[in-house]
Amino acid sequence: MNDTLLQLEHVNQLYGTGERRFTAVEDINLSLSTGEFVALLGPSGCGKSTLLRIIAGLQEPSQGKVIYRGQPLRGVNPHASIVFQTFALFPWLSVIENVELALKVKGVAAQLRTSQSEDLLDRVGLDGFESAYPRELSGGMRQKVGFARAMAVEPELLCLDEPFSALDVLSAESLRGELLELWTEGKIPTKAILMVSHNIEEAVFMADRIVVMDKEPGRIIAEHKIDLPHPRQRRSPEFQAQVDLVYATLAGQTRTEKEELGTAPGEAGRTRQLPEVAISDLAGLLEHLDESDKPAHDIYVLEDELGIDPDHLLRLSETAELLGFASIAKGDIELTPLGQTFAEASILARKEIFAARARRLPMMRWLLNMLRSAEKQQLKWNVIEMALSLEFPPERATSQIETLISWGRYAELLAYEDDAETISLEPEPGRARIVNGGQIG
Repeated sequence: MNDTLLQLEHVNQLYGTGERRFTAVEDINLSLSTGEFVALLGPSGCGKSTLLRIIAGLQEPSQGKVIYRGQPLRGVNPHASIVFQTFALFPWLSVIENVELALKVKGVAAQLRTSQSEDLLDRVGLDGFESAYPRELSGGMRQKVGFARAMAVEPELLCLDEPFSALDVLSAESLRGELLELWTEGKIPTKAILMVSHNIEEAVFMADRIVVMDKEPGRIIAEHKIDLPHPRQRRSPEFQAQVDLVYATLAGQTRTEKEELGTAPGEAGRTRQLPEVAISDLAGLLEHLDESDKPAHDIYVLEDELGIDPDHLLRLSETAELLGFASIAKGDIELTPLGQTFAEASILARKEIFAARARRLPMMRWLLNMLRSAEKQQLKWNVIEMALSLEFPPERATSQIETLISWGRYAELLAYEDDAETISLEPEPGRARIVNGGQIG
């Protein structure tokens, strides 16, 4: 029976104070045993990286316990190492010096550091590059140095924070295979691996267990055991069935209109954030669905057909669902009659359809009402940002305003003056807009 390495008990992470208090992760309960490769999977903003930092002891949770080998974690976890998505190498040090630094911090004697570093670099396939500097290496090779440095301290728990996301497709694929080889063949001393990812296929390819998270706030919604032998074949029906299952969990199922739309800022209930997508990308998805003879499409198949990131695809699907252009069930997406009309409409007709749907969104309705009540029907960016900061963390408030402006401009509901940082209401058809006591239009 495997030993339990790590336990999270009712972990919450909150930021801010008073009214501006936000929950990043909520009531997380998770365990990790020796011999396990576990993937934390979920959309951007669900708190995956926050959890990883808590587990590594780089930040303390607001509430709850982190227990490592039966003992509460205090401070930095000495048994864990993290590989970040950015390479995080010291550019003025050579490859071997970057690895030796980790051994020096560990207290390894100077005469042993070089031989141990050479062994680690050999294991990750960098023999012969010891004297090279990071600038001379490809992205994949730099990340291999990061792996070697992380493994230099011989961690029981290796934490990976989207370690392949900054690499090109081929480099990422190669490095995934090489890491799996080191892990499955016992060539590294690590007892367990915990990987943060938003790439569904990557998680199914590598992990023994997938912990699925959702956002607003970040929380665990499901766990999937992947009982497929390594090496896994991506085109096998069994592999694709697992990918489809995880997509179905993340995409969810279209609910009632009231549940889908949520509430406006300041109202009781959950404020539904707008997905951060470009309307041109949404139109591309709807056109692709409309051109097919099939009524419903597996969302995971669309990832390959469209050649886009799974996180982006889920945001596009969420947007289509939110606007009433598509419905989602069991990992399948299907155009509604309105979505089909939008896909086949002219440019101007699309704008009118989108405007009608956008006005229904509580977030957009809230902003339009604020502008109608404002002097000259315009507001400064910072005024809207201050109002939204009661609902969201600062960076989320900023991204929501950017999305509101982008969608509002497309729908010809809003105008934005970048120099003055002013958002204003576009006049409705047939109505004049009041400016400085006079009229235009």
